[in-house]
Amino acid sequence: MSSVIERQNPADGDPGDVAGPVNAGSFDMRRVLHRETHSSRAAAAGIAAVLVVLVSLYALLESAVRAIGQPPWLIDPQSAAERIVALPNGVPPLLLGVTGAVVTAAGLFFFLSAILPGRRARHLLEEPRVAVVVDDEVIASALARRARLAANVTPEQVMVVVSQRQAVVNVRPTSGVPLSENAVREAVEDELRAMAPIPLPAVRVNLAESGVIGA
Repeated sequence: MSSVIERQNPADGDPGDVAGPVNAGSFDMRRVLHRETHSSRAAAAGIAAVLVVLVSLYALLESAVRAIGQPPWLIDPQSAAERIVALPNGVPPLLLGVTGAVVTAAGLFFFLSAILPGRRARHLLEEPRVAVVVDDEVIASALARRARLAANVTPEQVMVVVSQRQAVVNVRPTSGVPLSENAVREAVEDELRAMAPIPLPAVRVNLAESGVIGA
């Protein structure tokens, strides 16, 4: 999948009014590109908000029930606080361990969602008038084709994995046919320079020790 986003350049108008629209357009373009290349944190934020709302509503309900002198709906807030303070007394070790693991996993999920960049498997291809966002699978397919032609092998003998900073080319040579690792690397690097993805991945070529019997 690829996305093409046209850059907006003012064609007419007062030169004194150009700086504002240009700066606003550049800012909007950066926001669009960031949204296309980074995963959204809306899901994690929504889950956290729902949990906070549910806990707050339950606390409000129990407080209201206690204020009117009725028995607690599930557990009395004061009793719950006393049990928390008394931990781990009175709680089976297995239940305590499972609860701790669940709370730790949930906290780690929200913490990592907050601090990690959350990059999608995509690269930018800069052009003068448009910004092209391309999936790493598309780049890998183009690199695999170029590596296959340079190595003179079949498509099944080449596998390319593209990440944010690296492109790994795995080639299984044909038995009895010499294969130059440098030639494959140079061909793939030429293809990458022509595509000019941002950031530009480093190329690593792996030649399998066992070859494939040619047809």
